[in-house]
Amino acid sequence: MLYRENGQFKTTYRQDQQIFGIKQDRYLILLMVVFAFAGVPLLADEYLFRAILIPFLIMSLAALGVNVLVGYCGQISLGSGAFMAVGAYAAYNFFVRIPGMPVLAAIVLGGLCATAFGILFGLPSLRVKGLYLAVATLAAQFFSDWMFLRIKWFTNDSSSGSVSVAGLQVLGWPIESPVSKYLFCLSLLVVIALLTKNLVRSAIGREWMAIRDMDVAAAVIGIRPMFAKLSAFAVSSFIIGVAGALWGFIYLGSWEPAAFSVDLSFKLLFMVIIGGLGSVMGSFFGAAFIVVLPIALNQFLPVLGHAGGVNISTATAAHVELMIFGSLIVWFLIVEPHGLAKLWSTGKQKLRLWPFPH
Repeated sequence: MLYRENGQFKTTYRQDQQIFGIKQDRYLILLMVVFAFAGVPLLADEYLFRAILIPFLIMSLAALGVNVLVGYCGQISLGSGAFMAVGAYAAYNFFVRIPGMPVLAAIVLGGLCATAFGILFGLPSLRVKGLYLAVATLAAQFFSDWMFLRIKWFTNDSSSGSVSVAGLQVLGWPIESPVSKYLFCLSLLVVIALLTKNLVRSAIGREWMAIRDMDVAAAVIGIRPMFAKLSAFAVSSFIIGVAGALWGFIYLGSWEPAAFSVDLSFKLLFMVIIGGLGSVMGSFFGAAFIVVLPIALNQFLPVLGHAGGVNISTATAAHVELMIFGSLIVWFLIVEPHGLAKLWSTGKQKLRLWPFPH
């Protein structure tokens, strides 16, 4: 009964075009953001920050970038890990080679380098699509692995290929503690998510969705496929590149090319599929599912085995974790192929009518 828009009249176009059309949604999102900034730092411990919250925020940002390309524009990509690697290594080189380079500027410049890289490997989308495009973007993954392993300049002539950063500061504020890292990632995520939500609701976003639904019909009505596809690759690569820079700078601190392997590309694609294609909220749901579920299974499987009188070894728990994880992914795809975001949307629609049947 509380989730109704009775009496909420929209008398201007500006009111009708709000991101959250229902007042309850605006209050709920505002409370969630306030709690994330003010409440979570007071309640969470160091393990929660390092193992769950910071990876969740960065993976949500990366999934958001993948969703722009795959969910909104319909261009299948398996090179997301490469875009993250380009963002991380480009930001690292800007940070260590230019004296006094601010961390935030280095991260943004890393995202711009990932944008150029994404446009370059997005050119095949002008001629091929579907599985052929997926294979073409997979080439970006193999190329980036070779580039960062063999060309020592990118790793600042490191013999092992491993790089590290330290002494991070933003406007004089040190980013060393888990709380400061969490707040920094959360701030970037909120800003980029808000910009992305407005972008997909704009004329550019409608062009992406027209290309996704039927590219031939979109071209007939005057939409330029080249601009739409390459702009989707550019925006997606920038967001993923920023996420890659955060993954290296904030979460890992020290990394090597194997940290951005093809497994990461598949994991990001699974996040988008499970969370919901073409949904900003689905990016958060998918990231939460992929990040939290393995940790939860790893923690609770030995406890359940002990309660049942079965001694589950670490290796067995790891295998069972993968089996349950894969089974849940298949189950979600069968029961709700539109992802967790569709379940969320269906629940909201039912609340708007409850308790009346419809």
